Amino acid sequence: MSRQILFIHGAGHKDQPSGSGKLISYLQKRLGNDYEVRAPDMPDPYHPTYQAWGDQIEQELGKLDADALLVGHSLGGSMLLKYLAQGTYQRPIAGLFLVSVPYWGKRDWELEYAVPDNFASRLPPIRHLFLYHSRSDEVVPFSSLRRYQEKLPQATVRVLDGKEHSFTEGLPLLAQDIKQSSSSV
Repeated sequence: MSRQILFIHGAGHKDQPSGSGKLISYLQKRLGNDYEVRAPDMPDPYHPTYQAWGDQIEQELGKLDADALLVGHSLGGSMLLKYLAQGTYQRPIAGLFLVSVPYWGKRDWELEYAVPDNFASRLPPIRHLFLYHSRSDEVVPFSSLRRYQEKLPQATVRVLDGKEHSFTEGLPLLAQDIKQSSSSV
């Protein structure tokens, strides 16, 4: 039986040129038949709302086996983390992999996506937590990684050289970390 991975894509349609689709395809190919990468189309991706995405995340998590592997890319990582911080999902998570995730501030329009200040204490048990961010990401500032690193000191942080955000050519470290994390379960 293959290991299930739930991948929540970033804003916009995942199959647009700078969308998450190429990273999703890369992961499925790199991980092989031992893994099933589930990447549902999220609701209204060009005008995302937390309520709609949170509801979809809840449905998708309900379809997974125990000890899920979760990947969130960009806004999808924000939405996934916020959902998990609501405290309603309490099943253990084998691995949470957050790629190029913005740390939202407190400006009015950002509040919808922002995690609560105490979000780290409200997360379900997570065996392996990884944060990936390019040093010169042109979409999400590198300072976002530092903010998450402060709040999640248990996370393994992968600082990547360059300015990649969507990782359209793939992210070998992510595939490697997924394999290593799932083999230690």
